[in-house]
Amino acid sequence: MNLNEWLRLIAGAFVLSAVVLGATVHLYWNYFAAFVAANLIQSAFTGWCPMMALLRKLGVQE
Repeated sequence: MNLNEWLRLIAGAFVLSAVVLGATVHLYWNYFAAFVAANLIQSAFTGWCPMMALLRKLGVQE
């Protein structure tokens, strides 16, 4: 898997987990889903994403 595929997988897993936790544990988990969404939106405009930087440091190929 390349960098973009890993990023999509991780973002989707984070949002899905946060929504499930928000529905079952506490509503504050929805703030985490909103944070991930806001980060994805800003990365669309800036081209920079903290998760991509982390994945590059971990050696994921582009």
